Amino acid sequence: MKRSLLALLVAITALSIPFVSHAQMRWGVSAGVNVNDLKFKQVLFPISKGVGESLGMRGEMMFPGIGFGLELGLFYQQQGASLDLGHEPNLLWSSQGYGNERIYVHNISIPFNLKFKWTRMQGLEDYVAPFVYGGPVLQLQAGHSKCDAIKFSGGDVELVCGAGVEIFKRWQVSASYTWGMTYALKTAQLFDVSARNRTWSFAVTYFLK
Repeated sequence: MKRSLLALLVAITALSIPFVSHAQMRWGVSAGVNVNDLKFKQVLFPISKGVGESLGMRGEMMFPGIGFGLELGLFYQQQGASLDLGHEPNLLWSSQGYGNERIYVHNISIPFNLKFKWTRMQGLEDYVAPFVYGGPVLQLQAGHSKCDAIKFSGGDVELVCGAGVEIFKRWQVSASYTWGMTYALKTAQLFDVSARNRTWSFAVTYFLK
């Protein structure tokens, strides 16, 4: 699955090359918060969602006249959740002294999205312009919490779908939902008990031009 999504990312990049010379590229600073859940293949203990944050650069390359474009980014993002490993009657981890463990991961996040923005609204788009976007996200794990009961993957591939609104051609406010396509972590002692991210994200971006 990871190889297929990476191949899709390369293919989208290759197809976009002929249009780049006609596109309008700009960059902005983006910050946001996320609410993350971990979906295990087998539910062995209670899981509580965690709140994280993101900060980085967002690039937008729109093709004039058609409303379509590409969105790139490079972000620091923290994701996580709380795993109640000490929950009874599960004695595998409680007997080792584990309890309610706060698990978090520091990621370098690289999204590559297709984007559509409504730009033909008789001048209204100069003030307010809605948009939608979606595409693959590559997550590289730069660090994580200390918990010997958990093994971390080193990175995962996700798919994001979102919508938002652009205000005065500079500010963008957006919300998105992300599905982890590959596992982000797994239990160290049980075979093939892995988890994927499920994340709601909210972001504000200010473009420099």
